[in-house]
This record gives sequence, structure tokens and C-alpha cells, in this order.
Amino acid sequence: MNDSYLNFVNSPFGARLARSLGLPKPEVLRRYRADQPEFDGLVAIGAGREPQLLETLASLVASIGMTSVAHESAGLWVPLATRHGLMTGRFEPADAGSHGRLNALLFDASGIADSSQLDPLHGFFHDTLRSLGKCGRIVVLGRPPEACASPRQWTAQRALEGLARSLGKEARRGITANLVYVGQGAENSSEATLRFFLSPRSAYVSGQVVRIDAGGEAAPAFDWQRPLAGRRALVTGAARGIGAAIASVLAAEGAHVIGIDIPAARDALDATMRQLNGTALAFDIAAPEAPTQIAAALDEQGVDIVVHNAGITRDKTIVKMSDAAWHGVIDVNLSAQERIDDALLAAGTLRDGGRIIGVSSIGGIAGNLGQTNYATSKAGVIGRVQSMAPQLRGRGITINAVAPGFIETQMTAKIPLTIREAGRRMNSLGQGGQPVDVAQAIAWLAHPGSAGVTGQVVRVCGQSLLGA
Repeated sequence: MNDSYLNFVNSPFGARLARSLGLPKPEVLRRYRADQPEFDGLVAIGAGREPQLLETLASLVASIGMTSVAHESAGLWVPLATRHGLMTGRFEPADAGSHGRLNALLFDASGIADSSQLDPLHGFFHDTLRSLGKCGRIVVLGRPPEACASPRQWTAQRALEGLARSLGKEARRGITANLVYVGQGAENSSEATLRFFLSPRSAYVSGQVVRIDAGGEAAPAFDWQRPLAGRRALVTGAARGIGAAIASVLAAEGAHVIGIDIPAARDALDATMRQLNGTALAFDIAAPEAPTQIAAALDEQGVDIVVHNAGITRDKTIVKMSDAAWHGVIDVNLSAQERIDDALLAAGTLRDGGRIIGVSSIGGIAGNLGQTNYATSKAGVIGRVQSMAPQLRGRGITINAVAPGFIETQMTAKIPLTIREAGRRMNSLGQGGQPVDVAQAIAWLAHPGSAGVTGQVVRVCGQSLLGA
């Protein structure tokens, strides 16, 4: 769907008019393109007291081929970078006015154990933020507060969430800021997540907090360009919109995609799967026999990734909502997921080491007027993720969810103009997301290198002002 305001204020005349009238000017986001470098430019490194993750960052920067500069807070970085063969230098605050010089800011806060030790965060971002270019990336690394040894350390690590979310709201210009808590022993399982947050693949993900646990199984060897090669992915609601985008991205990452949609959408589903060399299955997932039919259709080859994308809306205030509207939304959006997973897990059709990813919504976090049924179902998706993650850990299966905000789809195109504009602008990036933004987040969670990420709900909402 076309965002006329975004296009206008980024035209030469529109940009001048916006500047003269003081109008907001959302940035055209840089999204991943296969014909453009995924990582390039300069990253500034900062650190707090006794940093524990600089070795992890050095390996990452060397792997993705970026050049680094060390802020004065990261005195250990230069010799460490040299050992990794990295080109590096020192960041001089006097250069802070040269916009666009930096592509990313990385801060290792893992050693901060007391609130009195938070000052280096201010020093680093005070000195570097003005040098971060359009669509730049900010990633703060810490340790999970609940695993900390003392209340003071827990307090200091928890404080990082307020910092990261505030940076996302202050930075503007298409810049995102996210926080990654790396568990003790999970350092070698963090690269896929850090790559995602530094990449244009995370263009519409900001203000998020992700935990990486040490319990995940070591990832088998894979190609970073096609990490899902040899894997089979089941995507419900795959005929069009977000579902089709998910299928396309997973296929581009190397997966064989099995797309499911209702029989009435068979033509669109066939067309989508044909383009991806995938498999089309026309099932009504809410039908009682659907779980058994799906498990049978996947046969002995099984499946490695299950994406529960299918969903419906039947909007009314609850006093006007019929029993059928309530039940239908709960059944399709939530209960069908439970039944399908039960069948696939019981039969062993979802293989050990697999991935389950649900599509929730910020409506499931914040609620929404006229959507009690929808919000209830999407909050239930979050409940499934949180409750099932410990149960599935023994089989190496992760379960996570994405919670989209305002995404430009055929459904949002039908929203009245004033409400649609509010949905677009009420986030830190000042615009709606694209279906591919949801798809890229799902591809990260499906990645073989994301075994340490489970029980998480990641909002794809441009850091919406609604909800937590």
C-alpha cells in the first residue's frame, strides 16, 4: 500500500516544505536487498566496567566485515581487534558532527554490576549518537537480570531496557535501538541475533529486548546466505499478504515451503507456491480433521519450521459481538494452533531441533477497541509461547512469536484514512511496516543459529507508542 505522505516529504520539494513548516519527516527505511551489501561501513564500540562480551563482538565484526573504531570507554577493544585482524581506530568525540560516518553503535554493558557504574553509557552515546547515519543500528548487550548474582546487578542490568527504548525514540532518521541479553555460556550462540539487529533485515524492529539462553543446541553447519537450505517450513495463511511474504523470505533462505490456506484461496495459494517451488495444501485449519490431515500430508519427511500466520478478524464491541464472531476468531487464531502443534509434536512430524513461530499482534499486548476477540486470541498466542518454551526445550525445539504493529496490507488499506494515518505515525519510525518486515523477523527466529532464543515475543512495530 502506498504511503503518500512518506513519499511526499522525501521528495525534493516535500522535504523543503516539511523543513520550513516543521513537519515530521519519516525516513525511507533501508531494507535488505540481495543485490546490496548486508553489512558495510563503520561501527563504534563502547563498553562499561569489566566487559565480558568484547571477544564475542570482535568475532562478529570480523565475520561480517565491518570496520571498527573504539570509544574511550572500550580501552580493551584495540588490542583485541588487532588479534582478530580487524581494521580499527579510536573514536574522537570532536568528529561527532560528521553525520553519517558511523553505521552502527555497539555497547557491551555485560559487566555493569551496580547503578553507580552506568555512567559509561551516557559518555558513549553522548559522544557517538550524532555521528550515527541514517538507518543506523544501536545494539546494547547485557546479561539477563534474572540470572544476576545480586540485587544491585539485577537492578543495573534491568536499567538497560529504559536506555535502549529511549534511544530508539530519540535517534530518529530511521535508526533502530535494541537490547540483547546474552546468558552466561550463550556467547557462541549470539551471532545470528546480533547479525539480525545490525542488518537492514530488522528495519522495522526497534525498542525490543531479546534474551539468548545457553540451553540451545549447537547449530549444525550452515551457509549464512542460505541458512535454511535442506529444511522444510510450514506456513499457514500463505496465499497472500504477510503469509506470502513469510513464505517468500523462507524460500529465499533455502527452505522448501509448504503453504496452507483455505480452499477458497486455492488459486492464490497455488500461484504463490508455484513462484517459490513450494507445496500448496488447501485446508481449513479450524476444521476438526485438519491437524490429522496436515500431519499426514507432511508424510515421513516431516517439517523443521512451523509458522502460525493464519488469522481472521470479526470486529465489534463486545456488547454487539455475536457468539459466532467470538468463537470463530478464537478458534482460527489460537485454538487451531494448539491442535495443529499437538498433532505434529505427538507424531514426531515436527522434528527435534525445530522451530515454532506464532504471529501475535500489539493488539494482544495493548488491547484494542472493538477487538476483544482478536486481542484475546493474540494474547493467547503469547501465552502459548511462554508456557510451551520450557516443555519443548528437551527436544531442542524453540517457540517464539512476532507481534506486528501497523503493517501495510490489504486489510489496513480498508481502515478509515484518519485512523490509518494515526497507525502509521504513532511509532518511533513514523511509518507503517511492510509484510517483509514481519517475514524477516520470522526468518531470524527460524534460523539454525537462533537455538538460544525461545519463549520470546518480538514486536515488529517500529517501536509503536501503544502497549509495553
